[in-house]
Amino acid sequence: MEVYLEKTDEHKTISFKGTAKELLEKLGINPEEALVVRAHELLSLDDNVYDTDKIRILSVISGG
Repeated sequence: MEVYLEKTDEHKTISFKGTAKELLEKLGINPEEALVVRAHELLSLDDNVYDTDKIRILSVISGG
């Protein structure tokens, strides 16, 4: 799986199969602070991701 981390502008190649939430946890990312995108599709934390996917992990920005 190819993973792009927006926050650190980093590309990683990892072996992984599971949910988007499990992927974030494996990468040490708080699921409340990131969005998982596959092919321009926003995934829910329960959606499955696979070794063949290209994933982008985007930072959630909030303000007041």
